[in-house]
Amino acid sequence: MLTAAETEALRISVIVASESVAASLPLAILVAWLLVRGKFAGRMLLDALVHLPLVLPPVVVGYLLLLLFGVRGPLGSWLYAHFDLRLAFTTGGAALATAVMSFPLMVRAIRLSLEGVHPGLEEAARTLGAGPFDRFMSVTLPLMAPGILAGAVTAFAAGLGEFGAVITFASNIPGETRTLPLALYTAIQSANGDLAAARFATLSIGLGITGLIAAEFLARRLRKRYGP
Repeated sequence: MLTAAETEALRISVIVASESVAASLPLAILVAWLLVRGKFAGRMLLDALVHLPLVLPPVVVGYLLLLLFGVRGPLGSWLYAHFDLRLAFTTGGAALATAVMSFPLMVRAIRLSLEGVHPGLEEAARTLGAGPFDRFMSVTLPLMAPGILAGAVTAFAAGLGEFGAVITFASNIPGETRTLPLALYTAIQSANGDLAAARFATLSIGLGITGLIAAEFLARRLRKRYGP
């Protein structure tokens, strides 16, 4: 039985991970397509920028987001002035930080799936009169589906465990940005918090394993349906 604190942390974690995947998935599909099918100068630079969060300390990513999207940052001040939207120290900010950190994982899974789509299939659809958009929707996208789904589920599972970027950009606010990893960190810092920390750690591990198994299972189901 989950405690009130565990339920609250789980709820916020699911919201943050879901919003991060929903917001970044369309862009991840576009970027993966550009990296595989695009022919333009700067493709290697784009590839490096996409994967940069994998090699940067998460705290650095959170700090850069704070500089850009803080209320005094160039993007944050504009959003606040024109849309009354504040991202720093909010649930939306936690979702943004999570999306940035999990974006490379999503792009990589989609990219690998797209690389397995033979261009000859798209060319055959073109000779039958299908336009670029029709070819993408009827041929490319269904064959990419296993990678898209695997990438989305993997990013969701990774988002549940994001810590450094979230605490730096969104802080550790109960009921607002305190996700499972932050709740675990809070328990560790508290006197007599060993049992609570162990429960949060167990919950996080269980969710992570479930997410990875789900990603593999769903990807295999789609590969059986649409082929390799």
